[in-house]
Amino acid sequence: MADEVKAVARFIRMSPFKVRRILDQIRGRSYQDALIILQFMPHAATEPIKKVLESAAANAEHNFSLDRRALVVSTAFADGGPVLKRFRAGDRGRARPVRKRTSHITVAVRSTSEVE
Repeated sequence: MADEVKAVARFIRMSPFKVRRILDQIRGRSYQDALIILQFMPHAATEPIKKVLESAAANAEHNFSLDRRALVVSTAFADGGPVLKRFRAGDRGRARPVRKRTSHITVAVRSTSEVE
């Protein structure tokens, strides 16, 4: 039996700082509670996180025959991906750097029967 079932979304065009702020809210919650929290939060980062969470639950259900209602978000983190470096016009004809950050979002779920 798998200890944790995870899903990863890589190269998400969003700052990892903004993503971590949302992940902190769902870590340790049940799958159903996490979905409700993500549904009503007014942040753009909730969309990719919700997709990863649903993917992790689908992996648990399909690959390990676990019940979605018994899942808990055991691990959720965002690592920084590659940074797209661009330039924006600055004063006196100079160029100012713009760093467009990307994230790798990882969400792992486990069954509540394994947690106890």
